[in-house]
Amino acid sequence: MLGLRYNVPQSNRIVGHMLDDIDRRILATLQTNAALSLAELADRVGLSKNPCWRRVKRLEEDGVIRGRVALLDGKRLNLGLTAFIAVRTNQHTADWLETFAAAVRDLPEIVGAFRMTGDVDYLLHAVVSDMKAYDALYQRLIDRIELSDVSSSFVMEEIKQTTALPLNYA
Repeated sequence: MLGLRYNVPQSNRIVGHMLDDIDRRILATLQTNAALSLAELADRVGLSKNPCWRRVKRLEEDGVIRGRVALLDGKRLNLGLTAFIAVRTNQHTADWLETFAAAVRDLPEIVGAFRMTGDVDYLLHAVVSDMKAYDALYQRLIDRIELSDVSSSFVMEEIKQTTALPLNYA
């Protein structure tokens, strides 16, 4: 590349590559249906199969596409209660965090875990069948790690839940 430098804003740079409209169409389409055949995907984004495959492969290699999954309906799997668990701790050592992270990863009911700013140190997203199952999860969590304070909020109504990321920033 003869040392050429591109003045690409950092927010639009993906491993040295800028996303174009076709990349965004590929990503938007895959976010709604990752089970499409390559021919269907190529047709929907206006490419032939080989260029489409090369773009998808590059997006995977660059880590933009992390994986392809099936989205399950929790209610049909007897997971009707969603909880957000606010965790506070007095310990902020690397060892404590490693133990906490291992405990969280080991509890399949916890589907999201986030280190936060503000009054809460960690926010956990959990799905369980009912309040009794939540209590069992809570007991398993506090048996594994010392916490200063735990408070939970339960979802009464799901207004929006999506895995699709906005692509207008890419």
